[in-house]
Amino acid sequence: MTDLPYTDADLRLEAAAQHHAATTDPDFGGIGEQMTDDVWRNLSDDDFDIAQRAIDDLLSNAADTSEWAVNLGAFGLHKTTELAWGHPTNWDLAVQLAHRPRLDGFMRQALTEAITSAVEQVLTSHGVARMRVSGDSPKADF
Repeated sequence: MTDLPYTDADLRLEAAAQHHAATTDPDFGGIGEQMTDDVWRNLSDDDFDIAQRAIDDLLSNAADTSEWAVNLGAFGLHKTTELAWGHPTNWDLAVQLAHRPRLDGFMRQALTEAITSAVEQVLTSHGVARMRVSGDSPKADF
């Protein structure tokens, strides 16, 4: 990346915000129109165009989980734990958990631990050492 006043994390955060807006705001405008934070307003026209294209690339390459997300809502499930394995900036595997709101914290934690353990056993049995990089309680390499 160049010496621009924004980071890859800024681009991802903006892309996520715009993705959400595109699915919830019936009057959603274009990408450039939505880039209203100070980090974007202070860029030169050329740098703004570069950032806008980078955000467009992130949105265009996003995994299409639309049907899955709609089904979660239709069944009354809520997104909870995000689990990912790999490098913090380059995940190899990700799992998103969702459950009914009435599921208690102990059950949620037990299910999260069971899924984490199962994934880590499979990775280990295949000689793949990966660090869990997100979730309720970060773990070291296994």
